[in-house]
Amino acid sequence: MITSTFDDGFNDYYYYNDPLSVIFSLIVSVLIIAGHWTVFRKAGLHGWAAIVPFYNWWTLCRTAGKPGWWFIWFIIPIANIIVGIIVAINVARKFGKGGAFGFFLLFWPLPFIGYPLLGFGTAEYQGEPYGAAPREPVGAPAAPRV
Repeated sequence: MITSTFDDGFNDYYYYNDPLSVIFSLIVSVLIIAGHWTVFRKAGLHGWAAIVPFYNWWTLCRTAGKPGWWFIWFIIPIANIIVGIIVAINVARKFGKGGAFGFFLLFWPLPFIGYPLLGFGTAEYQGEPYGAAPREPVGAPAAPRV
């Protein structure tokens, strides 16, 4: 009689987080959140939207000059890649950067470099977010109230 000594090993191995991976992931996450926060603030939108799931996509679409409901496209496979490219390039253009800079905003590992560059750099937001009322220029005299 042959007895099997097969053991699936399910109970033999444990999963341990690698401390360096955890620290690296936290650093990348903080850089992306801080970059989104400052980009949204420069665009005249809520900075805290960077930490709210789905609302951050909505705010990113508005920053790109697209309707907020475009965030739904980010949920649909394949369509999210196409819409992600469009939104990233439009965000870059709204900050006066070229389309190639849009790839710094989309493809890993570059978003944790691209968004902080836009947010903390000298780039200024040009134009208005989708559906926003026009802003008055800085230093313009206030309109008289009746």
